[in-house]
Amino acid sequence: MASDDQNSASDWLEISVEADAESVDAVVDLFSRHVYNRGVVLNEPFVQDSDGDNLEIDATRPVVVSGYLPLDDSVEDAVARIDNGLWHLRQLGTVGELTRRVQHEEDWANAWKEHFPITRIGRHFVVRPTWRDYTAQPDDIVIDLDPGMAFGTGLHPTTALCLGWLETLDLHGLRVLDAGAGSGILSIAAMKLGADAIDAIEIDPVAVSALRQNIARNDLSEHVSIWTADATKPLPVDGPYDLILANMISRILMATSASLAAAAGPKTTLVLSGLIEAHEDEVASTFAQHGFQVNDRRTSGDWVSLLMTRGSSD
Repeated sequence: MASDDQNSASDWLEISVEADAESVDAVVDLFSRHVYNRGVVLNEPFVQDSDGDNLEIDATRPVVVSGYLPLDDSVEDAVARIDNGLWHLRQLGTVGELTRRVQHEEDWANAWKEHFPITRIGRHFVVRPTWRDYTAQPDDIVIDLDPGMAFGTGLHPTTALCLGWLETLDLHGLRVLDAGAGSGILSIAAMKLGADAIDAIEIDPVAVSALRQNIARNDLSEHVSIWTADATKPLPVDGPYDLILANMISRILMATSASLAAAAGPKTTLVLSGLIEAHEDEVASTFAQHGFQVNDRRTSGDWVSLLMTRGSSD
């Protein structure tokens, strides 16, 4: 336990649990209600070619769900609530025991770097960690990224699915909203594919710091405006947007439906990601109430991403 204000500000409790595919979304929902700024990390086992191509989830192994709690006087109460929720989830699926580890902020910010390789995603995207060297090929779209303690490295299938959609769309001249922007990877990708301007919304101040740095290191600060805001509430930006990106868990996606719809125009394209198949119909139905229809879907393991439009696509 932290003994003074300085330690309390710099020490964190990392909590983790293994869950099977059917239980992951419920565990993520539970964690997001209690951990710092609703930030949940999913470590899905995957296999990948040595050159970074052909990323695939290893569905035979469990997913590790993690989150962080500040080491203050309320930490034990929060852990107890999470542990109680996990007990109930174990009655319905395969959920492991909660593990806990104290992390110093400096260690937390750097320990994951050895697990973050140069990654090729889709036909053209190459996500390059800023501490690794890479010689770009003629058709590469290189995204220089240091997510820090934010989320969105490109390694997670939900992010890869979004990047896949972006490669299929004509973004030239479009105005884009990136809701829950995290590290900024989708904003950067959209700008490098020809978007005209982007508003990036992120609630977590830690992620906002990483977001600003990543936008700057990709020389896009003049074109991407960053807002610290809760996407589930009325947004501090004015639509309409031609394209809206939202990569969040199912519960948060549904909670953002009204604010995202208010930012949309009559023919806005909407990319949703972060949901699992069990919640797909509920999420689609929620957005259908705001005039959006599903045009296409893509999957990676149990994860689903939806391409939706409002109004006619003609």
